[in-house]
Amino acid sequence: MSLNNIILDGHKLEWHAERVRAWIRGERIAPITIDCSLTTRCSYRCAYCYGKLQRINMDEHLSTEVIFNFLDDAAEIGVKAVSFVSDGESTCNPNLYDAIKRGYENGLDMALGTNGYLLGDDQLEEILPALTYIRFNISAGEPGRYSEIHGCKADCFYKVCNTVKKAVEIKKARGLDVTVGTQMVLLPEYKDQILPLTGLSKELGVDYFVIKHCSDDEDSTLGVDYAEYIDLTDILKEAEAQSDENFIVRAKWSKILSEGKRKYRQCYGPPFIIQLSGSGLVAPCGMFFNDKYSRYHIGNIKEKRFKDIWKSERYWEVMSFLSSPGFDANTDCGTLCLQHKVNEYLWDIKNGIIGMPECDSCKERPMHINFI
Repeated sequence: MSLNNIILDGHKLEWHAERVRAWIRGERIAPITIDCSLTTRCSYRCAYCYGKLQRINMDEHLSTEVIFNFLDDAAEIGVKAVSFVSDGESTCNPNLYDAIKRGYENGLDMALGTNGYLLGDDQLEEILPALTYIRFNISAGEPGRYSEIHGCKADCFYKVCNTVKKAVEIKKARGLDVTVGTQMVLLPEYKDQILPLTGLSKELGVDYFVIKHCSDDEDSTLGVDYAEYIDLTDILKEAEAQSDENFIVRAKWSKILSEGKRKYRQCYGPPFIIQLSGSGLVAPCGMFFNDKYSRYHIGNIKEKRFKDIWKSERYWEVMSFLSSPGFDANTDCGTLCLQHKVNEYLWDIKNGIIGMPECDSCKERPMHINFI
């Protein structure tokens, strides 16, 4: 498996030209990608967690019936990929393993983002063949700092490392196409962990290690100083220099160096990629899960089938408002959101800065094509 065409800092809408053109024509399109969680619970208390800003019930689970109905509906309406990553740690829901297999059997590309602590090593054999990628969220390469940053015991570090190593072993032994990666959420005060975590990721044998920014809300509740990221350029380049033909290190430069600023005002991305809470809430993105953003809440898959929510006038009223002059992404929501790169691309198309994509297959297909 060549890693040359993996996109870790960008988007893949250029390979979905048909759906982009349908959206331009004003058609009601199905999302290409849905990010969701199966619970609002989490086994960690990470210092940078956006979920703690949501002030929602942090002890909710989705049942097997609700999850299966959602995955069946997603496949029926034309969703192409579902990633279990959102406001909760999906391994806290015992239905996770069956959910991955159900989505895969439905023809959906499936992915999992996890801290890995509760992930059953004995279940890796059954879920890895059904996953397009599995990403372990690890923001420190040393047990002491890992404990501080993730709000857990230092022993968790060793368990997670063993689980990552086990996933890599299974992938290689069975010749699976799944990519196994690690991800660091970088705050400037974590710079001492960039190189240790790079070395650890390489030692564990993962395919890639990605270093990303930390999102903050419009009130800067987490206190992220985006200007400080500029000073980390040299050490991030040093980390990227550890890449070789079997291991890629990538910093998300376009966001890390953006100083948290946007060039677009309207939010065009949600029709293509939306986010569901582990509570079942359907919203344009995770930044709107908090009750104070109820004007953007569309429905709940615990109460109504997802395909019916998608068809509803409420769904399209919210999508329409986000793309209208009445909404300004620079003031009305948090920084560097899920749809940021997609929004930049669609903004440029809408404003004639770039032309429409020509076709879905005019260029070499990137990996994970349906996770836009």
